[in-house]
Formats: sequence, structure tokens, C-alpha cells
Amino acid sequence: MTKKWFRIGMVSVFILSLALRFWGLERFNTLVFDEVYFAKFGNNYLTHTPFFNAHPPLSQYMIGIGIWIGSHIPFWHDTVNGLTGSLRSPWTYRWFNALTGSFIPVVVAAIAYQLSYRRTFAILAGLFTACDGIFLVESRYALSNIYIVIFGLLGHWFLLLALDNQNRQRSFWLVFAGIGFGASVGTKWNGLWFLSGAYLIWIAAWVIHLTYSFPNFKFFFRSSSLKEAGGRRQEAGVRNQESGVRNQESEVSTYSPSSSSSPSSQTPLQNLTQLNIFQMLFYLGIIPAFIYSIIWIPHLQLDKTYGFIAVHQQILKFHLHLGGNSPNVHPYCAAWYKWPLMTRPMAYYYQTAESITEPLPVMGPPLPAGAGQVIYDVHAMGNPFLWWFGVAAMLFLVGMLVLQAVIPWVREKRFSMPATLSIDTWIALYLVINYAANLLPWVKVTRCVFIYHYMCAVVFVFLAIAWFVDRCLCSYYQQLRVLGVTITFIILAAFIFWMPIYLGLPLSPDGYKLRMWFNSWI
Repeated sequence: MTKKWFRIGMVSVFILSLALRFWGLERFNTLVFDEVYFAKFGNNYLTHTPFFNAHPPLSQYMIGIGIWIGSHIPFWHDTVNGLTGSLRSPWTYRWFNALTGSFIPVVVAAIAYQLSYRRTFAILAGLFTACDGIFLVESRYALSNIYIVIFGLLGHWFLLLALDNQNRQRSFWLVFAGIGFGASVGTKWNGLWFLSGAYLIWIAAWVIHLTYSFPNFKFFFRSSSLKEAGGRRQEAGVRNQESGVRNQESEVSTYSPSSSSSPSSQTPLQNLTQLNIFQMLFYLGIIPAFIYSIIWIPHLQLDKTYGFIAVHQQILKFHLHLGGNSPNVHPYCAAWYKWPLMTRPMAYYYQTAESITEPLPVMGPPLPAGAGQVIYDVHAMGNPFLWWFGVAAMLFLVGMLVLQAVIPWVREKRFSMPATLSIDTWIALYLVINYAANLLPWVKVTRCVFIYHYMCAVVFVFLAIAWFVDRCLCSYYQQLRVLGVTITFIILAAFIFWMPIYLGLPLSPDGYKLRMWFNSWI
């Protein structure tokens, strides 16, 4: 793909993302789902109304800024309500989220490109992210989760840019990486998992580096099946084989992508060991903590009930007493293991009407059974095939990494690693580690959690399936190229099919049931 077409593709992805998020943004003149909290909180900052919030305040600042700017724009005020505490148009408390959410596919594409310098991979990653349902829904309302994701992803992108530069430029991007991670945590505490993913991939890079630096460590794990009587002879044979393998690896590396000087054969992840522990602690420790702390200043100035430490104690207390993962606590509670296969999405808005010509329903109980001929449903669920294919691709990456360690063990009866890690191995490590870092901490969480808590992890699933499709499309085998095209087509078709429940378009009861494939989706 040429640079010109790459730019056209990126602009097209952004325009698609922007159009989907801004279309009919003011349609439901009410507070949808947690807008009853976040839209009100954003408005409270403008009216100087003290309040307690169970999360750090950054997303509410952003919503409040959007409300203030939107209130000064002389259009899109045809419908108004007073549900935030002031007379506002729904557009004013939603547009800034829609704009922010429109950039998430672009940032995901930028990360994909920075990981591999492959333009097709980047375009696919951005396109798949733009075609996900839960990101579309979360972007169209005054909710907070898109801010966790975009700041966390910006932290990762800036880190990759830092690794791609040296000296002052590296420090410059590392500062921005620290700011991004701090802002993510300043939105919700689970933004910390983005930062933990950065530390884990750094630790993994150092383990790999030390393994190569100390050959005795590399070959420490020996098979105990060697008998002492013939041990020396067999070890001598092994050494001869090692010598031959090294010669072969030397020859292969001349032609392998990882040794080529072309940009497409490199990844900034190879430079992770150029960061020492002091740089990590300063740029990705002290700076995020500093940013997180100053984020609290405006809120603590407004509400003086609790100090900095006390407000954190109150937030922790709130979450600890929220209740377990049971439908008795909330009908849409969904434990972490239900997220990857999307077995329990949730409805953010559901209303019925007798006909499509009636005004859009706002709030109130649904019509009696049989009376509602039109259903308006905003469902927070992902693109099913994007999520399912993505999980399969993530498992494929895990298998690829395991096989790279197991095959040498089976062949040589000892732990071994290849002479150099290919770019795809580095990408696999990055995606698997960050996916695990954003998902596995939820295993120990006992409070009621929901599918939107998976958003921080699922972006790495989008990158995984984009990587897999990219490798298929670049394959010499026609069957794999056909597979890549087929997967892409199915993901796009699925997005179009489920779009009415992402945008809250009117559906007949039959049309609604057609899209609710499982009872657990309703």
C-alpha cells in the first residue's frame, strides 16, 4: 500500500467513525444509562455544585468542558431538557464524547503502524475498531469509558514513539506517555492496567535480553533423562549440533525480516531494553502519579467534604460495598469470563412506540404487551464476529508464543529460544501481555461488573484480528488470502446488521428478535 492510499484510508476510517458517532446525536432527549451521573456531574462543575463521585473526576471535567462549549454554539438546540440540573440540549453533553471516541480508531491504527510499520495492518486495526458496537455506543453518550481507553492507548502510542527515537526526543515522548497513563487512571482506576501492561512488556524484553546475554542461563534447563554413563558423549553431540544450528541461524538471519535494515523489519519494541529502571520509574511512575494528583485539584476545591486521602477511602468503600456479580444486584451483572464471548451485553436504553410516526419515546414504562409495534433499543454490545474472531486470533498468538518455546524443548530436550525474535513475535508478546494485563485483574474483583469494563482489553483483541487478517492478505497462499477477505467481509456485514441496536434505530419486534441471537443478550 502506497503512502498516498494509506493516508486516504486513514482519513476514510476517521470520517466513518465521526459520521457514525455524530449522526442523530440528540435523538433521545433524555439521560441514557449512566448519563444520569456523568452528564449531571459535568454540569455540576459549571454550576459550582458540590457532589461525591465514585470515580476520579477527569471524564466529568471533559463532559463539563463539552457542555460549556456546546452551550455557546448557536445551533443544535432544537430539543432541550433540564435533567442535568440546567436547561441543556442533549447535543451539548454528548458531542465532546462523540468527537473523542471518533479518534480511538485512529489511535489504534497508529499503534498498529508503530508496532510494525505495516500500513495494511494499521488500516485494518483502525477499520475494525471503527466497526465495533460498544465503542460506538459509549461514544454517543455522556459516559466515561472512552476516556480511559483513549488516554491509555495514547500512553502506549507515545511510549512506542519514544522507543523509536533517541535522547531528547525520547524523553519528550516519554513525558507524554506518562501524562497519558496518568490521565487514564485519572478517569477510572482500572486505567492503571494500561500502565501495568507497559511495565510487563518492558520486563519481558529484559528477560529475553538477559537470556541472550547469558548463554548458561539460556540453556539452564537440561533434560534429566540423560544418563551419566553416556552423558559426555551425548553432550558433545549436542554441542556439535548447536554449532551447526548457529551456523544455519547465521545464514538464515541474513534473509530474515528481523535482520533487514528496511523499516518494515523493525519494531520499537526491540528498543525496550534501552530504558533503564530509573527512566521507567520517573517517566512511567512519578509523572503518572503527579498527573493523577493534580487532576483532583479542581474537584477538591469544589467539594471540600473530603481531602485527597479521605476521598479515596470513600471511593474504595463505595466499590467494596457495591455487591457481588449476581442478577440480584443488577440484571446486567457479568463476570469477567463472560466478556470475551459476549454472553451478557446490556441495554442502555429500551422504549417502545405504537408506530414509527410517533415522537421518539423518552422515558417511562414500555407499552402493554402487543401494543408496542416499534422498538427503540440502544444495546451496549460489541460486534459479535469481531469479538469472536478476535478472541480466536488472540489464542492463535498465545499458541504461537508457546510453540516457540515448546518446539525447541521437544527437539533438543532443553529450554531454548531462537537467535532473534521476529517482528511478529514481538507483536504477539505485546498484544498478549497487554490483553492479559487489562483482563486478568478483574478475576479477583467481586463487585458487580459489566461488559463495558472489558473495553480496555478488547482493543488489543481488535489489534490481534487485524494482525491475523493482515498476515493472511500478505500470504503466498490463495486460500489464506481468501480467508482474510472473508473475515473482513463478515466483520463489516455484522456491523451493518447490528447497527440499528447501536444507533437506537426503530425496529419491528421481529427485527429486534432477529438480532437478539441468545436470551442472555436481552
